[in-house]
Amino acid sequence: MPEKKSSNPEFVYLSLWLLMFASSSQFLIISPILSQIGEELKIAEALRGTLMTAYALTLGIVALITGPVSDRIGRRKVLLTGTAAMAISLAFHQFAFNYSSILIMRVLAGAAGGILTGSCVAYIADYFPKDKRGFANGILATGSAAGQILGIPIGTVLSEMFGFYAPFQFFSIIMIAAFFMILFFVPQPKVALDQSKIELNSIVKDYFSIFSIKSVKTITLGYLLMFLSVTVFIVYLPTWLEREFSASSYEIALLFFVGGLATVLAGPVSGRISDKSGRKNIIIIANLILVLMMPLTLFFLDLGLVYAYPLFFVIMLVMVGRMVPFQALASEAIDDKSRGRMMALAISIGQIGMAIGSGISGYIYTEFGFLGNALIAAAASVAMAVLINKYISEPKPVLGEELAG
Repeated sequence: MPEKKSSNPEFVYLSLWLLMFASSSQFLIISPILSQIGEELKIAEALRGTLMTAYALTLGIVALITGPVSDRIGRRKVLLTGTAAMAISLAFHQFAFNYSSILIMRVLAGAAGGILTGSCVAYIADYFPKDKRGFANGILATGSAAGQILGIPIGTVLSEMFGFYAPFQFFSIIMIAAFFMILFFVPQPKVALDQSKIELNSIVKDYFSIFSIKSVKTITLGYLLMFLSVTVFIVYLPTWLEREFSASSYEIALLFFVGGLATVLAGPVSGRISDKSGRKNIIIIANLILVLMMPLTLFFLDLGLVYAYPLFFVIMLVMVGRMVPFQALASEAIDDKSRGRMMALAISIGQIGMAIGSGISGYIYTEFGFLGNALIAAAASVAMAVLINKYISEPKPVLGEELAG
């Protein structure tokens, strides 16, 4: 494959944006068409949720392997491999004929997602200077948000018109476009690569070497808490609105559309602000705002369901305002040769946080109501704020210094 030497940053933005849009859309579309997949393939209702679980678990495992590999061969090659793998796996969804076959397709898509997830963020830190990384991460966040705003409606319509496999084919085409954009317009950044061999033993040692550092533990634990707080709060929010306020499916869909708009706005803005004023304080302030906003949801919605829209807009605004600077902070806090494994570790731990949040949210909601979910999510946000305040310093890249030492 040709090695692109230089590129216009706008083309890099567009290439990575397309990648994020297609990747997030193909994951998000599963939820609204899950019942259709189950009916067309005659999958028992109890087994349908495992299609999402299989994807997430595979993504986390493969991301751990891909991180150290990208440190050795370069992020560009990994992005090309990941986009090609995702495009092929999505195209193959049309051949699914039963539960086992669609499960295999989702495992393959999860593997492709694992190749892409950490490498995309790490590439930004490789390619862009420090004062532009927050904004670049914000652009990526808008790609994910567009999956929520545009990807889900487009995918749902295609699914209704042609069958459950149609949206996956559509997003496969978008991923092919991303592949060729990366091939022709995205260069390999001039960063030092790890010269050690790609062996399982060396990969395991890579993770032990960085996870022994206190600040690496802090960032990975921060990812766990961040994903846990989001999941505990959001998973049962629609159920609560439906049961307590008789919200319709249309009103729930509109709520998440509003949340997607907030993400589009907050991503670049929070990234740009963190580029100018630093990451740490924005992350802490955003967490503390969420501590107040999440429990107050119950109070405001007692005034009427209409307040859910501006409230959810603000909450998503702050959630993304927390995530983008934290993502930039994590990616730039370690040296070039270790960045891939750092981001892979953080994102995999984040997946664990999501799994924990999904697992406990139902029990909390059943036993304590949605107030319990809001309080647990707020507690996780407090813990994250304390953690970042105590153990992360700015502006120096503390992880790189510790590794050098």
